[in-house]
Amino acid sequence: MFTLDDAFARIGDAHPDLGLFGSQRSVLEAERDLAAQRPAWIAGAAVDNVFGSGAVSGVKGAEITLSLASVFERGGKLDARRAFAQSRIDALAVDRESRRLDLLAETARRYLGIVAAQRRIELAQFDIGQRKRTVAAARQRLVAGASPESGLLTAQAALARAELDRARSEQSLLAARQHLAALWGERDPGFAEVAGDPYALPKIEEATALAGLLDRSPELTRFVDARRIGEARVRLAQSQASADIDWQIGVRRLQDGGDTALIGSVSMPLGARSRAEPGIRGAQAELAVLETEREAKGLSLYSTLVEAHGRYRVGALEVARLKDEVLPRMSRAENAAEYAYRAGAISYLELALLQADSVAVRKQRLDTALDAQLALIEIQRLTGESFLAPPSAPAGAAP
Repeated sequence: MFTLDDAFARIGDAHPDLGLFGSQRSVLEAERDLAAQRPAWIAGAAVDNVFGSGAVSGVKGAEITLSLASVFERGGKLDARRAFAQSRIDALAVDRESRRLDLLAETARRYLGIVAAQRRIELAQFDIGQRKRTVAAARQRLVAGASPESGLLTAQAALARAELDRARSEQSLLAARQHLAALWGERDPGFAEVAGDPYALPKIEEATALAGLLDRSPELTRFVDARRIGEARVRLAQSQASADIDWQIGVRRLQDGGDTALIGSVSMPLGARSRAEPGIRGAQAELAVLETEREAKGLSLYSTLVEAHGRYRVGALEVARLKDEVLPRMSRAENAAEYAYRAGAISYLELALLQADSVAVRKQRLDTALDAQLALIEIQRLTGESFLAPPSAPAGAAP
């Protein structure tokens, strides 16, 4: 029997979005290594006084200078580049976890679609069973002359509609299976049925208690890493306020007399602080925007959590009340109505209405349970809690 854990395992092994983060990490690590490089050494050679006229015609008066140059970085630029590159790598893990939870939530929703289709087939089978009994009773009454032929024909039409509902649910099951398998790239699902009980609705904590878990959810945790990136960007911008020093040292051979002399030079651009100021202000402004965005995201997540929590609690209550109070009475009413119809105490219309109500109540319970399960999936996604496969339905469980 295929389970939700099996689906999660296939997502973790085969979904390209999760594998993509490995390649992205390799790219960021290469950028980190590039950022950690110090300024290059520059070796140079210069020739003066060649191909002139008179005393410096040709290369007789050539003077050759061999030099070595580089840049002395100031303001902690190297450390700032390293910190910025590493902060982007650290943030990638949170992005991957956020994407993983989104995929698990989508997998759970599609898996629930299969469970729903299976349960709707069971409901259709239940409806077909009661409609068949009604057709048999209508035929007996027609033979006995207790009811017209229209009663039998109407009962047969209701049976045909129930069979149509079953066929529709079977096609929905096939589509739901293919929809789930498409998540890990398979065209043939490779499984016929899945395990799961949509009516298994566990008790959950109050919304205020669950709200405490939001701070560790990837959707808010990423702001912590985004802040680290922003702070690293500010330090990188601030490091530009300290001008780098270009230096050069070398040896020159003087043609006259064949002597050699040491040469050197140092240069530094002016106005580095004023040129760096716009970049610093921009980086600081982005850091301030992050805090506002986090606050807004936190409010949005809390609002979504409260809404999902309310849907779940209301749904779980309705499912329990329908099971404990409505369905037992409905079942007794069905049995009594079938017996009364065979005895000629009620008309077919009364029986048909009761049977339709019975199926409608069962569909209401299933739809309510499915909506509660969707709300639970959303709560789990928001809080970052693990997704657990619901327990299998007991054998022979009533729809």
